[in-house]
Parts: sequence; C-alpha cells; structure tokens
Amino acid sequence: MDDTPETEWIAACAHGLHRHWRTVDPRELEAVATELSRDERLRAMPPMAAAFEWLRPVTCSQVVSFPQ
Repeated sequence: MDDTPETEWIAACAHGLHRHWRTVDPRELEAVATELSRDERLRAMPPMAAAFEWLRPVTCSQVVSFPQ
C-alpha cells in the first residue's frame, strides 16, 4: 500500500482527476477519489498514478470506424 496518509492520498487523487475533468465539482471528484481509495489495487499506487489508471478507459479508448 502507498505510504501516503489516506486524506492526503484522496486529495492528490482528486487533483489528478480534476486535471482531466476541470468542469466537475471538486467535491464530486473528492467523492470519487474516496471510492478509489477503497480499491486495494489502486490504493497501492501513488495517487496520481491511480487517477490515471482509473481514467485509462476514458482517455485511451480507441475510435472504431465502420465501413460505409
């Protein structure tokens, strides 16, 4: 587990989420970060890495083009 105290981890993770979603209320992002802190795999990561990992499906999705 990351050695960062939980409240600091949540704040840093929320900041990472805010870098991607600037229009979302920071309190909502803090709530998401709190949920992420309960995931053992994500909590073992540094907070910014956990935010990036959680956002990966949104930020790295492939665009599929269909033949016309």
